[in-house]
Amino acid sequence: MPQKTKSNPRKKRFWKWLTVLGPGLTTGAADDDPSGIATYSQTGAQFGYGQLWTALYMLPFMTAVQEACARIGLVTGKGIASVVKTHYSKPVLYGVVSLVVVANTINIGADIGAMAAAAKLLIPLPFILLTLAFTASILLLEIFTSYRVYSKILKWLAMALLAYPITVFIIHQDWLTVLKATVVPHIEFSFAFLFIITGVFGTTITPYMFFWEASQEVEEVKEKRLMPNGKIGWQSIYAMRKDNTAGMIISEFTTWCILLVGATVLYKSGVKDIKTAADAAKALEPLVHSFPNAGFLAKLIFSVGIIGLGLLAVPVLSGSAAYAVSEAFNWKASLNLKFKKAYGFYGVIIVATLIGLIINFVGIDPVKALIYTAVLNGVAAVPLLFLIIKISTSDKIMGEFKSGWLSKTLLWFTFVVMGGAAVALFFTI
Repeated sequence: MPQKTKSNPRKKRFWKWLTVLGPGLTTGAADDDPSGIATYSQTGAQFGYGQLWTALYMLPFMTAVQEACARIGLVTGKGIASVVKTHYSKPVLYGVVSLVVVANTINIGADIGAMAAAAKLLIPLPFILLTLAFTASILLLEIFTSYRVYSKILKWLAMALLAYPITVFIIHQDWLTVLKATVVPHIEFSFAFLFIITGVFGTTITPYMFFWEASQEVEEVKEKRLMPNGKIGWQSIYAMRKDNTAGMIISEFTTWCILLVGATVLYKSGVKDIKTAADAAKALEPLVHSFPNAGFLAKLIFSVGIIGLGLLAVPVLSGSAAYAVSEAFNWKASLNLKFKKAYGFYGVIIVATLIGLIINFVGIDPVKALIYTAVLNGVAAVPLLFLIIKISTSDKIMGEFKSGWLSKTLLWFTFVVMGGAAVALFFTI
């Protein structure tokens, strides 16, 4: 008889850990979208190591916010808009939905413009033609392809983000200075500093992530995370927390690397203001400096990353807006449904994406638009955070799965800090 091979316990644990990764990992990856890359690069270029600490200190707050959103979806079996509809007044519901739809639509436009600007570094085609091509491609794939299949393909393109961590360790760094800047906060009470830090907050803890992860957890509930009696148990909550924590750690480590590369490469070389995609791509030149045509290779890596992340993020943006609207009006909502079974849901996706496309025709610089969008998200997130706190701490809505003292503390602190940054920004205008 053939002998049975002994299984490797470590290998089994690793694969078991991978199986719990889902909405949290996808949300974390989509968080480092073109708007995030542009904002973090500009922050490093403008202030050097001055805001490097934000990546470390935002991690627990970002994790707490997304955990609360995921828990709401997992426990209630509803998206955030649907929960608001059930427990709050219509003005609150319409205000919430309008806020996320407007913010997401502007973000879609900025991301499409960034993708076109990045592609233009490689392909000498008109900017308008490239925006049209990307918009058509995204809509066709989003409507006629299962998002699970679509996202698996695009995650490989998102691997281009590894260029930033690799570049961090290729460049000579004064690691003691870097460590100090990472751990010790540096704050300036100036419009420029508060403007960009509001953008960093807004592109890290951003409204579309709230709605997206909650709705994706609802999809997970429908598939695999129910107990035999049809209810959610603590085991499901723990699995969600592992997924969420892994996604947020990966996202914030990437953020730290982008900030550090911007500070080390751009700031030290005198590039204090990123005006074009080519300026942002210069941050990756140390990665390929020993190769012929290093400038072109840096542009290639940067462009592939921006385009891949844009293709991944735009469906998340339009999808989260569509989930919010569909839940408000009781429409069928899922990216895994066929178009003919969810006309309203896909209608919102199409309209939001097309309006985002039109935004690129009003003459706003695509790179600057990404940063302005991040700042807008930083302001829009504040009232939505308040609502997330009220829902996640409610006995009536969450029962035994309501936020504990640690979650409450982190959520309220996040609300105060982001609200304070937004108010301070307006006072310095």
